[in-house]
Amino acid sequence: KCRTGPLDIVFVIDSSRSVRPFEFETMRRFMMDIIGNLDVGPNATRVGVIQYSSQVQNIFSLKTFFTRADMERAINSIIPLAQGTMTGLAIQYAMNVAFTTQEGARPLHKRIPRIAIIVTDGRPQDRVTEVATQARNAGIEIYAVGIQRADMNSLRAMASPPLEEHVFLVESFELIQQFAKQFQDKLCGVDMCVEREHGCQHSCISTPGSFYCECNAGYRLNVDGKTCSPIDACADGRHGCQHHCVSVRGSYSCRCRAGYYLSQNKRSCIMIDYCSFGNHSCQHECVSIPNGHYCRCRSGFTLQPDSKSCRATDLCNGVDHGCEFKCVSTEGSYHCVCPEGQQLQADGKTCSKCGAGHVDLVMVIDGSKSVRPQNFELVKQFVNRIVDLLEVSPHGTRVGLVQYSSRVRTEFPLNKYHSADEIKKAVMDVEYMEKGTMTGLALKHMVEHSFSELEGARPLSHNIPRIGLVFTDGRSQDDISEWARRAKESGIVMFAVGVGKAVEEELRAIASEPVEQHFSYSADFTTMTHLVENFSLNICPEEGKGETEIRSPCECEALVQFQTNTVAILQSLTERNILWARSLAQMTARLEDLEKQIANKK
Repeated sequence: KCRTGPLDIVFVIDSSRSVRPFEFETMRRFMMDIIGNLDVGPNATRVGVIQYSSQVQNIFSLKTFFTRADMERAINSIIPLAQGTMTGLAIQYAMNVAFTTQEGARPLHKRIPRIAIIVTDGRPQDRVTEVATQARNAGIEIYAVGIQRADMNSLRAMASPPLEEHVFLVESFELIQQFAKQFQDKLCGVDMCVEREHGCQHSCISTPGSFYCECNAGYRLNVDGKTCSPIDACADGRHGCQHHCVSVRGSYSCRCRAGYYLSQNKRSCIMIDYCSFGNHSCQHECVSIPNGHYCRCRSGFTLQPDSKSCRATDLCNGVDHGCEFKCVSTEGSYHCVCPEGQQLQADGKTCSKCGAGHVDLVMVIDGSKSVRPQNFELVKQFVNRIVDLLEVSPHGTRVGLVQYSSRVRTEFPLNKYHSADEIKKAVMDVEYMEKGTMTGLALKHMVEHSFSELEGARPLSHNIPRIGLVFTDGRSQDDISEWARRAKESGIVMFAVGVGKAVEEELRAIASEPVEQHFSYSADFTTMTHLVENFSLNICPEEGKGETEIRSPCECEALVQFQTNTVAILQSLTERNILWARSLAQMTARLEDLEKQIANKK
């Protein structure tokens, strides 16, 4: 067995049409022979397999299997793709996907070697030099194994230095099994921890052709790389204690402040709930604080001088409600309303017209080389025409932009800009990426990052619609179905816009239901104007149809009843005033008669 330490190994297997079925069987046996001599396991060597031709297919990742039997079953079930030879695309996938921690690769700081074994029988149909250099710079050690018709220059361009230890050329598929033993020795090498005086104070970890020292828990490796010193477990900031960390040699314990007790995880602290003692006498709510408690009233009520009882208040008259149009009081609460034809904004206070609604909109645009620079400028103009439809503000519509080719780049997140002018300027400053078309990777990025609260998406509890608009001009080089499905399952309304050679099947897979309302196509970049109008009609249909909001008949009846009651009250007051005036006139006349009678007697 290869016991020089754990490795992360990914086989990158050529399954192009030039590899005949019986030849592919020898490649299966080559992989299984190598795996058969590895010490595999979650804490030992991990193995992944991808095959490629004109596209890349993941057979299993570094986190999928940890037994040789499971790996061999998966390898035996591989169906060759039998298409072209896009070796550069396969290396790109290995770097961007297969060797990520999400797919099971151990973090770089653990210093576990990342090894890619590329097996091919022909000349690549794409460029490999640049992407192989990027992979090596990312810490991936590449072994290039060529069989029969393989191009030696391409093998040397892909492999890690020294080339004499990383480039292999086998004359035929029949000889690859004999070569497996030679390659196994090269991969495993000598256990340096056993063969040499390593000088490690605690533990020696072997790697191919070398070793390094590790210290036991609670100790730090000194600058000499061999000896160890005890560390202050509290000082490194990784203790996780919520309140106080108390350090002991090689370990630590957590303590809580007064008024708290330590939880079962021995790290976080829980405040003592004084309200649970049952003697607080609060009419509404009891709020615990360290070393005590206080009473609190529900919204719309005021705490009385006894600090326990509550009395209801008219919040519309008693607080600064902030309603732009009208405040309506209810029992212990209030809400804002807007005039007919206007909508209440997400802040619950201000009013505005629809303006394409208040949404979180992320546009994902294709920046592959097939788009071409002049057309990419038209795409940016298309994006800005959509921005013109929206009422952009922190509390209104937010807009983010993502560009993709062989990789994905966030041009700006949802919380970057707060006005349409800022967004339109940023769009025009976007630089064209070129290269491939990894639409599936872009969808994954949109779901996991672009619609996160960290990048500005409002919480789902706010009921702000999340809309994703994907713009593409060709067939994706990776699978889109999984992440298109996940996007829609996560509540994102998906629009798909295709131009030129865009594949209708892929557009329909991306679009939300009903599909006909969520995907559009234009044969040419210069005729995309109608697509903007389609998007407007679907995101805010009441604007496109020219309809006005029909108010509830009950609400109209209530307004009529209010008007009727008001008129009746005013009439009643008027009649009372008339009667009062008549009575006053009668009393005045009687007083005048009395005055005359008194004057006559004198």
